[in-house]
Amino acid sequence: MGKMVLALAIFASALFAEQSVVRLSKAYGVNYLPLTVIEDQRLIEKHAKAAGLGEVTTEWITFASGANGNEALIAGQVDFVSGGVAPFLRLWDKTKGKAKGFVALDQALYYFNTNKASIKTLSDIGERDRIAVSAVKSSFQAVLLQMASAKAFGAEKYDKFDAQTVSLSQPDALIALTSGANEIAVHIATEPFNTLEVKSPSVRRFLSSRDIVGDLHTNLMIWTSDSFYDKNPKLAKAVYTAFNEAIDWINANQREAAKLYIRVTKTKEPEELIYGVIASDDLKYSIKPTENITLFSDFLYQTGAIKSKPASWKELFFKINH
Repeated sequence: MGKMVLALAIFASALFAEQSVVRLSKAYGVNYLPLTVIEDQRLIEKHAKAAGLGEVTTEWITFASGANGNEALIAGQVDFVSGGVAPFLRLWDKTKGKAKGFVALDQALYYFNTNKASIKTLSDIGERDRIAVSAVKSSFQAVLLQMASAKAFGAEKYDKFDAQTVSLSQPDALIALTSGANEIAVHIATEPFNTLEVKSPSVRRFLSSRDIVGDLHTNLMIWTSDSFYDKNPKLAKAVYTAFNEAIDWINANQREAAKLYIRVTKTKEPEELIYGVIASDDLKYSIKPTENITLFSDFLYQTGAIKSKPASWKELFFKINH
């Protein structure tokens, strides 16, 4: 009888054991710095061990956009996706709320940069001009372009430029815009790609997301599934604590954070440039989402891109972030 009880206890322990491997997606740019810090300082491993989970392994997968991360999450290939608000909102809607926001990464701006002297407003973009975004229609850049179009030309013309968008990663868009050797005339950029682009004498900024929504906004965030969150409560808490520690460290050590970013990403950009971006008033690292995140869900709902309209940002996030 004692052996049977022991066997049942072992079986129950295995049945309810949390994952020993956690898989996270990441992407390009200084805005993703909290992920870089977590990976470099092994913060998830540290907090998982402190929570009694033993040796937990992290795996990092790089995607060009949150839309690619969504496909991986649905396929069971990652546990946490990083990306812009728009692809998250589409997945939240598609899964009827079974994928939720876990943490925010930053409050920041996107910048509309052009290599054509004739483009001073959206009205100046010609039919043959191409606009680089991370993913056509589904990326945050694509949605910002739609919001800008609706504001400039009327709500019914929100998709005026959709056919002119091209999917390019931020690094590839930087090369395309500054080389001028193709039809890319506009890039909707995050950092440090915005700063690098406008250093080119042929490139200048003509619009930012502040002009569209009026202020800084939640830009990048992390999301996961109800299934992972419910099955791995201790691990989820460890991941949350890791993000909190990483963002606190960045805000308290901006110069060291710049050095870490350069070392880990092996970028050739000077430390002063990266430090200037991190310390800018236009970029704030924060684990808490801004309430104006619902401006984007309202727009996607109004244009029919999503079928459900959240009443507040709290409906979009796990309670761990309320």
